[in-house]
Amino acid sequence: MLVSWTAVLGVALVELGMALTPGPNMVHLASRSIGQGTRAGLTALAGTAVGFLVYLVAAALGFAALFIAVPALFVVVKVAGAIYLGYLAWEMLRPGGRSVFDPAEVAPVRPARLFGMGLVTNLLNPKIALLYAALLPQFIDPSRPVWSQFLVLGGVQIVIGVMVNGLVVLGAARLAGLLRGRSRLLRVQRWVSGTVLAGFAVKLAFERQPAT
Repeated sequence: MLVSWTAVLGVALVELGMALTPGPNMVHLASRSIGQGTRAGLTALAGTAVGFLVYLVAAALGFAALFIAVPALFVVVKVAGAIYLGYLAWEMLRPGGRSVFDPAEVAPVRPARLFGMGLVTNLLNPKIALLYAALLPQFIDPSRPVWSQFLVLGGVQIVIGVMVNGLVVLGAARLAGLLRGRSRLLRVQRWVSGTVLAGFAVKLAFERQPAT
């Protein structure tokens, strides 16, 4: 067997927890789905999925090893990611902040641009960068073919990530409709999401260097 079931389950749980944590992908996909329709959200999701594939290929080619060879680079990405997630948390928690499901109005854009925006948003997502650079390598068994393990475990991450984000796209408009006019529920959702996001930013700031 290429990978152990323990590794598959571990990656699945890590990705599920990260995917359910409000971040750039969720905010972008929800806003597109609510503001421009489900089809637009699914088009942006296709770009997000390709972004996952780019990270998977990069990781299999030695993305994680780059951080091992250049420790300072890992620190830079880690700090930048923590600051960015902290900024997203502040945007939710500050007075006048907005909920993921009560986004600002977005101008309609063409499908090609929707796809590109989904791709770029994911490629610049610090959560995904750290997942592949620091977390996924922890589940790799050096005694087995590394390339094959990255493909399998990365595939698990992509399937779960796309499924969760797909549910966000399909349910964002309906949930936004249910929450619209219920300011107290929106406030609770915003505070819960912002607090979780802030906690993840702190966790990311203290993330350890990936194992060799």
